[in-house]
Amino acid sequence: MPHSYGLPLSRWSLADLQREVVAQGIVAEVSGSTLWRWLSREAICPWRYRSWIFPCDPNFAARAGEVLDLYQRRWQGVPLGRRDFVLSADEKTSIQARIRLHPSLPAAPGRHTRVEHEYQRGGACAYLAAWDVHRAKLFGRCEDSTGIAPFDRLVEQVRSVEPYRSARRVFWITDNGSSHRGLKAANCLRQAWPSMVLVHTPVHASWLNQIEIYFSIVQCKVLTPNEFACLDDLKHHLLAFQEPPVPSRGPSLARTSTISSPGSTVTPFARLPEPPIGIRHRNCENGGLSTVGEMATRVW
Repeated sequence: MPHSYGLPLSRWSLADLQREVVAQGIVAEVSGSTLWRWLSREAICPWRYRSWIFPCDPNFAARAGEVLDLYQRRWQGVPLGRRDFVLSADEKTSIQARIRLHPSLPAAPGRHTRVEHEYQRGGACAYLAAWDVHRAKLFGRCEDSTGIAPFDRLVEQVRSVEPYRSARRVFWITDNGSSHRGLKAANCLRQAWPSMVLVHTPVHASWLNQIEIYFSIVQCKVLTPNEFACLDDLKHHLLAFQEPPVPSRGPSLARTSTISSPGSTVTPFARLPEPPIGIRHRNCENGGLSTVGEMATRVW
């Protein structure tokens, strides 16, 4: 009916639909609750919608296939060797440190956690991370912003340690962000690190990149609710969360992480309590990949 008036279905309220079905003689009379039950029974929810995008990359299937093959340890139809590694990398940009004007109140029986609405802005940073798909190894760093130089520092962080330093090939799966876009970026990185092979996901298909799964976990477990004492506190939580759990033997245990910024140093941080488990995260429609389970096991 709304279509005949040139309007989308979501533009009509329940009262509008009720008046229209009576005016058109579809029914003599009908209550709003009955009309609601009809819509619910037919699973018609005009107030809800889902966005979608049509793949615009003409080589979508072939490029997506390269990424999925690497997850299965194959490249151009040939199994990867023992000295070949696959990493999934990306940047999480402009993460704000919100300083709440009043401390949050913990949850209590019959009451949700209460978070102060007003806050001061304590600055923002970018979080860059690379995930070894098959070895469940995570590398991450905090930078003032994204760009070519920060991404190069992430690559150097990985390449400076074994087994990547002496690897035959290290495949880096990335999206088409400006820090590592196109053939020019691939050639520049290959000149600096001859064993590096940059593999791009198709346009509008960053959801194929497994690091996005970890970023969604970080969003749920570290950044929500956004409440930090300062920007350094935010970086502290990001870097401490990526470290593997260490069996607790007393208060003397510590973790070490690096905050990358002008004059950055290696700073010891006390071990944080383990976060709760049982979250849902986006970008995980293809649950058949075994590495997704490995990632969940590692970070939980």
